Amino acid sequence: MTGAFLNISTYRFVPLDELEALREQLHAEAASRQLTGTVLIAEEGINLFLAGPAEAVRSWLEAAGRIDARLANLAPKESWSDTQPFKRLKVKVKAEIIRMNMPAIRPAEGRAPAVPPRTLARWLAQGHDDEGREVVTLDTRNDFEVDAGAFEGAIDWRLRKFSEFPAALEAHRDELKDKTIVSYCTGGIRCEKAAIVMQQLGLSHTYQLEGGILKYFEETDGAPHWRGGCFVFDEREVLDASLLPTEDTAGASAC
Repeated sequence: MTGAFLNISTYRFVPLDELEALREQLHAEAASRQLTGTVLIAEEGINLFLAGPAEAVRSWLEAAGRIDARLANLAPKESWSDTQPFKRLKVKVKAEIIRMNMPAIRPAEGRAPAVPPRTLARWLAQGHDDEGREVVTLDTRNDFEVDAGAFEGAIDWRLRKFSEFPAALEAHRDELKDKTIVSYCTGGIRCEKAAIVMQQLGLSHTYQLEGGILKYFEETDGAPHWRGGCFVFDEREVLDASLLPTEDTAGASAC
């Protein structure tokens, strides 16, 4: 453990209802523990980034499961910081927990196959998947996130927002035929939707990176296939493969 504050990020695609009442309860439980960060809820599920003392963060997770059983046993990715990386607490009801503008894409009804981080690292090291097929990594993040760090040789369509992904995929679909495609993002939520869209377009050898970049860092230390850091949407800005702020941004976490 490094630092006084535990930072967690997690999501779950699960049908939710009575959203305003749920929002109020989740907000009250977080505020009473002096947590900061963002919790988004929608009919399709929950997406959250929270920070605070470890005991407070973990007790909030337990409280969320008591409030609604569909939120029980969330499995967050964890990192640590010396200061609070968020200025305030926000709990919001949204149309989507990750906006794609394709309401028919419902990961809760069945997700695309996922590849564990260590398996992807092995595929990249050997240059192909276990069937001998060429492996390409496809970055589904926004352009400024990619600029902070990415897999070496990753496909980058310079997206300005995730809702541009379906059109970009349609334009480049033929380039991806007969390849094993591993889509990735920070924590996995964007790839939950992106991989389904790829399958629907006939790209059958499609995977999502399980747990995203943060899980890849946790299990592989990033080397030797990752270049740079991972942009995160808090005051730490960019994390290195040890899940600590990079030297260039470490000072920003206290701003």
